[in-house]
Amino acid sequence: MLEVLVLFLSAFLAGALNAVAGGGTFLTFPALVYIGVPVIAANATSAVAVFPGYLSGALGFRRELAAAGRERLLWLLGLGLAGGLAGSLLLLVTPSSVFNAVVPWLLLLATLVFATGEKGAAWFRNNTGRPVPFGPGLFAVSAYGGYFNGGLGIMLMALFAAAGMRDLNTMNGLKNGVSFVISAISVATFAAAGLVAWPAAVLMMLGSTAGGYLGAHVARLMPRRAVQALVIAVGLGMSMLFFLRG
Repeated sequence: MLEVLVLFLSAFLAGALNAVAGGGTFLTFPALVYIGVPVIAANATSAVAVFPGYLSGALGFRRELAAAGRERLLWLLGLGLAGGLAGSLLLLVTPSSVFNAVVPWLLLLATLVFATGEKGAAWFRNNTGRPVPFGPGLFAVSAYGGYFNGGLGIMLMALFAAAGMRDLNTMNGLKNGVSFVISAISVATFAAAGLVAWPAAVLMMLGSTAGGYLGAHVARLMPRRAVQALVIAVGLGMSMLFFLRG
């Protein structure tokens, strides 16, 4: 019962956190490792667990998504799908020892990118005279998300900020939509490869769906700085835990 509670609660909070700003897999991935799931299978199962929460979170921002325009959405989702497939295929050929070693660094990278995203974007614009290239950046972040779902929402939010977006609700809606297609292609790839621990995944999918829809409404009420501080705190904490574990 303790394991069931840990899995459901971590997925519920992850769904809510993903809808607010990203970083939900900072909770689901460690929860799966805690109950004894091997790291690569835990990463695959975590991707399965949170992906319906991305859909419910995107639906919570449907007004913002509609305002973004159909052609722009299709372009974003297409890049996300291609990058997610590339990253998930790369994971299938990665030895577990290598993946175990890079996990804490990936968690820390996602957190630092989010924390410094706007300053990094300003530095790039000041030195090049133009914003961060969005298309190649989105493909690279999507590949990261297909390979390691942890911090995907954080990386996308950082990319959107670096590309000049400022409206937090629009960024959240786009982030959830793109995260959903990345996770969907990753889930299909991992399921075909037999990497998913399905009993845990199904339980966590229920939790993340409920949390994602609730989180979309909470996000509109939270100050931007509070959202940023929450994600950075969770990311740094989980990075430290995995460095200590290693």
